[in-house]
Amino acid sequence: MNLVPGQHQRVLSGMRPTGRLHLGHYHGVLQNWVRLQHEYECFFFVADWHALTTHYEDPSVIGNSVWDMVIDWLAVGVNPGSAKLFIQSQVPEHAELHLLLSMMTPISWLERVPTYKDQQEALKEKDLATYGFLGYPLLQSADILAYKAGQVPVGEDQVAHVELTREVARRFNHLYGREQGFEQKAEISAKKMGKKNAKLYKELRRKYQEQGDHEALGTARALLESQANITLGDRERLFGYLEGGGKIILPEPQALLTESPKMPGLDGQKMSKSYGNTIPLREDPEVIEKALRTMPTDPARVRLTDPGDPGKCPVWQLHEVYSDDDVRSWVQEGCKSAGIGCLDCKQPVIDAILKELAPIRERAQEFEENPKLVRSIIAEGNEAARDVAGDTLEEVREAMGLSYR
Repeated sequence: MNLVPGQHQRVLSGMRPTGRLHLGHYHGVLQNWVRLQHEYECFFFVADWHALTTHYEDPSVIGNSVWDMVIDWLAVGVNPGSAKLFIQSQVPEHAELHLLLSMMTPISWLERVPTYKDQQEALKEKDLATYGFLGYPLLQSADILAYKAGQVPVGEDQVAHVELTREVARRFNHLYGREQGFEQKAEISAKKMGKKNAKLYKELRRKYQEQGDHEALGTARALLESQANITLGDRERLFGYLEGGGKIILPEPQALLTESPKMPGLDGQKMSKSYGNTIPLREDPEVIEKALRTMPTDPARVRLTDPGDPGKCPVWQLHEVYSDDDVRSWVQEGCKSAGIGCLDCKQPVIDAILKELAPIRERAQEFEENPKLVRSIIAEGNEAARDVAGDTLEEVREAMGLSYR
């Protein structure tokens, strides 16, 4: 596998700007981002170009949504001191890398991405017969590869996109990684590690390539990672030489499978704006409480004395998210015996959701009142992202013969 272990410490993830976020976003994505930012070098971006693939006819929804979404990120605890936050379209290197990768990516690879046909079917009311929609998985690949991200947090339905990115990186490295005089340059790079380490590297490489010794491969990778006196270019060249290929210009990312529990909406379906069943993160407590109190329940419970079945009630799904074992037992017994009413059953959920959202709403208000701070955070993130992506593009241009000096 063409992997650069050191890059595995970098994570990239993005979200399309579709307006203020709701509890589904919080439980499905943002809680995970807050955790990851303390474990990896994280880049989180507003995927405004991706939003155009399905909303190109009405871009106003995008522009009006960007800052609302960023405020929600900050309010839930995504920290610009721990992660880089930026807007995709403000880092034009994404577009350039997408263009360059499109030159060598077979159309059939894009057509076979599962979500391509799935979304066309799900969004029949939209005209998605566009190049942008066909090519959006490759733009996702460019997003990832521009930062040489080693980990991409996704749910199972997005694994195919990461696999496409791996194939694109593999093809790119195969086509362009064999720089002229590669072996000689690799030998020179090895010598920079010192005589003892160069000898050890050579022996480990021989064991892996001649005997298939994967333990030797792991030891050699660790050896390269520990070298402080070689450049990143030397290290990438030596990784490629170690595995019998060329220089690894674009490392293959790994899918970081995350637990993204299905957050139920007010009607029992998955929480989604398209279903109109969401609880926005910044909604007024009175509005949230009213929405929860009027949620549908088990249709068998027409009267207070009618027994019910929690398994047929949307409220029970929220208890599975928010309530502990004692409360859930109380609900099960009380509902089945008609010992409690539906409003009694809903109250613990109402209390838990309002408690969860109170600090988020409070922090969001601070950022709403200081828009200059929000824009400053994004401006700094844009600059940091451009620095990293710019370095990658320099390597890509040089490998493709487009570096004119």
